Amino acid sequence: MMRAPTNVLPGMAMCNAMTIDVEDYFQVSALAPYIARSQWDTLDGRVEANVERILAMLDEYGTHATFFTLGWIAERYPGLIRRIVANGHELASHGFAHQRATEQNPAAFFSDIQLAKIVLEDLTGVEVMGYRAPSFSIGQGNSWAFECIERAGYKYSSSVYPIKHDHYGMPDAPRFAHDVRGGLLEVPVTTMRLFGRNWPAGGGGYFRLLPYAASRWLLRRVNHVDRQPAIFYFHPWEIDPAQPRVPGIDAKTRFRHYLNLDRMERRLRKLLFDFEWGRVDAVMLEAA
Repeated sequence: MMRAPTNVLPGMAMCNAMTIDVEDYFQVSALAPYIARSQWDTLDGRVEANVERILAMLDEYGTHATFFTLGWIAERYPGLIRRIVANGHELASHGFAHQRATEQNPAAFFSDIQLAKIVLEDLTGVEVMGYRAPSFSIGQGNSWAFECIERAGYKYSSSVYPIKHDHYGMPDAPRFAHDVRGGLLEVPVTTMRLFGRNWPAGGGGYFRLLPYAASRWLLRRVNHVDRQPAIFYFHPWEIDPAQPRVPGIDAKTRFRHYLNLDRMERRLRKLLFDFEWGRVDAVMLEAA
């Protein structure tokens, strides 16, 4: 069942949901062929400093957001996780070890997302209600994952991107928040419907690729034509143009990962100024 927007009154700006996927640059799925998991603990982490910059930026604009955080990160930076919560943001789960759902069987997937929830809740003492699969890796071929997410105790998922992409995507999925099980809401990243297909409008590499004016137009159309709140996402490494360059990667991965990193923070500041933003739980759950 589709959820109708209820977070806006006539004459008010619609509140959208700002989300951050908290992972370090070396944990990106597209870089997995080049950086072994066994190397992660040997590399200099940059996620803490990048998240601190994000926290300062959000505070400057009076904005609260949802941080989908890896359990692996939380174990290594517990103080950072507590600061996210102390600053009034929602703490949500990105799983523990940043493995795609498509690469796991149901038992392994459940174990990963359950462990992440336990780690995050034990560190902060707050309930973790949301989960986002790495690389939006839930689709038609592994819909069993929703049962696992509900059984692990989550209230919502943001794991489906209803677009066609070479690494992920479920283009026929509903574009807006909808119930996937009795106690679980799926909150897809935002797309716009045009010319018979869904176009990405919710952040990530597309936000760095497109001119800012195009992204602003897409989001405004979703708010004003569809009358729905937008779900936007980005990663801490996307505001870090000084991050180490990974050697030997193919041209497509290099283009996608490093494109316009030096412009990302400026664009985010425009986004924070041009739209109203809040946490996923406040925008999609409390208002429902």
